[in-house]
Order: sequence, then C-alpha cells, then structure tokens
Amino acid sequence: MTLIKDLVSGDEFTGFYLIKELEVKQTNATPPKDYLDLVLCDASGQLSAKFWDASPSDKETFFSMGLVKVRGLVQTYRERLQIKVMQMRPAADADGVTLTDFIRSAPIRPVDLVHTIKQAASSIRDTEIRAIVSFCIEKVEEKLMHYPAAKTHHHAYFAGLAYHMVRMLEIGDFLCRQRAFLNPDFIRAGIILHDIAKPEEMIAQLGIVSDYSVKGKLIGHISLASNWITEAAIRLDIDLDSEKVTALHHLVLSHHNLGEWGSPVQPQTPEAVALHHIDALDAKLQMVEDALDTTPETELWTPFIRGLENKAVYRVKI
Repeated sequence: MTLIKDLVSGDEFTGFYLIKELEVKQTNATPPKDYLDLVLCDASGQLSAKFWDASPSDKETFFSMGLVKVRGLVQTYRERLQIKVMQMRPAADADGVTLTDFIRSAPIRPVDLVHTIKQAASSIRDTEIRAIVSFCIEKVEEKLMHYPAAKTHHHAYFAGLAYHMVRMLEIGDFLCRQRAFLNPDFIRAGIILHDIAKPEEMIAQLGIVSDYSVKGKLIGHISLASNWITEAAIRLDIDLDSEKVTALHHLVLSHHNLGEWGSPVQPQTPEAVALHHIDALDAKLQMVEDALDTTPETELWTPFIRGLENKAVYRVKI
C-alpha cells in the first residue's frame, strides 16, 4: 500500500486510509452538486481529498473515523497536493485492516510520558505549588495517555499533548541550569499547567480531534486551566491571594502572549516570558519535524506550514 507521505503529484494509487475529517459541500455549478471534502490519513501523514458528485448513498455511507479503500489520483492545487478520489468503499473485515494501523502516535510510550510528567510535578519543591499541579494532573491523567495537543497545528496525534509537555520540560530544565534567575518550580508548574485543560477543550478519539467541546468553544483551555488553579487552591486551603497562586494564574493566562492568540495578558514575570518561548519553540520545531517526516525524501520543500506564517521549509542536502 502506498503511504500518504510517499504520494507525489501525478500518482494514481489504490490503498486503505482513514477518513480523518469529512464534510459535505456543494460546488459552485448551476445547479450545485454535492461532494465530499475529506482529509485522508495513515500513520505517515495526511492529505486533503475531494470525492466529486457524491450520491445520497455516499453521504450516508462515509463518515469521520471510518476506514476506506480508495482509488485516487494525486493532483496539485494552489501549490498543495490534493487527492481526487475516483472510487471509494468502506473497508471490510476481510480486508484485514484495523483502525490502529492508521493512527499516528508520539514516538515515546504514553505511559512513560505521563510518568515523566508526574515525576516533574513531584520534583517541585514548594509544597503548595506541587499540590496544585498534582491536583490538576489528576483531573486529566487518563486522557493524557492519548490526547493530542491540538487539532492540526502541532503534536496533533495520539499522546501528542503529553509528548509536548515532556519536550518542554526538557527545554525548561536546560534553561533553568543556564539562567539561574529562573525559578524551576514555576517553570515546571507552568509547563505542566499551560495546556492541562486541552482534553476538556477538545473532543478526540485515538488522537484525532473531531470537534471542540462546548466548554472549549465558550471558555477555552486557558481560562479552564486558570479556573482549575483556583479550584485546587480552595480544595487545598491555599490562600487565593498569595503571590504564588497569582503567579501560576499569570503563567497560564499569558502563555499565548497576545490577545489575538487567546491570552488576556502578556508575560510579565521571568518564568512567564520563558514559558511562552519554550512553548512556541517546541511547537514550531515540531511543526517542522512533522512536515519533514511526512514529506517524501525526494521532495526538497515541505508543504506550506500554517503555524510558520504559511512558509515551506527547505530540506538542505549535504
């Protein structure tokens, strides 16, 4: 079977893939015709696809998270690869394919990732900060085993959120050794707490986000995490007006840096400044790594990366 990452423009192929996203749309023709706007994926990557002239039966047969056998043609549209689906049917038991074969996952076992996160929390010296962080971890520990960090931008795969946290913890530990003015307790707490409410913000199955929850749409993970800090302090009888609780709130609320990116305040403590850039560095480098991993080695340029101002990345050959 041809992997998604190995497809190039002009390829005609047949294989099994997972429908990651599906939406019924209409063409601009008169009269308009229905078509299926799809994202097909396997463990190596994903591509958008179009199934033109969808019949009423097609609209009832195909759905998100369904496995399908596809005969398609790879085309280039607006400088991006896109699949024209010529034939498609649901996968059958006799085909011998299973859903987990098509799921991309973090390169480290989820149980090891969560163990590392809990170890980092236990290493926080301040007992109140440690207690607040542990309280928040317990809220989502089971979901940390499989939730992605985002729907599309970065770490958007099985256990991606935990992988993102662990990679950030590694960067944070290095910075604390290099920059003695940074408080390691706040750095570790901020890294663990900054996206801790993502599992409440998104609806995901096997690392694939199908939608945002009502709380995710109306409140968002930043405000949810800040609320959890307040809840933890109340439950643990910690003074809500203490500087350490205020500092934890600030770390979470400011980590996106700008209002248009979701943060109501900008970073104004040393650890908040560090957290924002640790988060951005890990997210952006992961976008680059993912793009390189899912682009055929014969291609010098990756597709455009939305999180990098829609720039492609060049693969330098040495």
